[in-house]
Amino acid sequence: MQDPELLQEGLGLMALGMGFVFVFLAILVLSLTLMSGIIRRFQPAPAPVAPGANTKSKPPVKGQDDETLAVISAAVHRYRSKRRR
Repeated sequence: MQDPELLQEGLGLMALGMGFVFVFLAILVLSLTLMSGIIRRFQPAPAPVAPGANTKSKPPVKGQDDETLAVISAAVHRYRSKRRR
């Protein structure tokens, strides 16, 4: 084979490969769009939420925060004491 024939064959293979990829991606997009439409059609409607139903939040537990602070302080103290040696 000569150089122009190799170039022509390479371009043909490139076009064929890119064509397959384009067709595959187009089919993928179409199938995902179709599945999305089907799911939206058969999905039940969301239940209405009453306004202000979840606005009350629990106050933080003070004892738990104090305990956590003590544990963190002890860990920092231990780390610093080992690091000084």
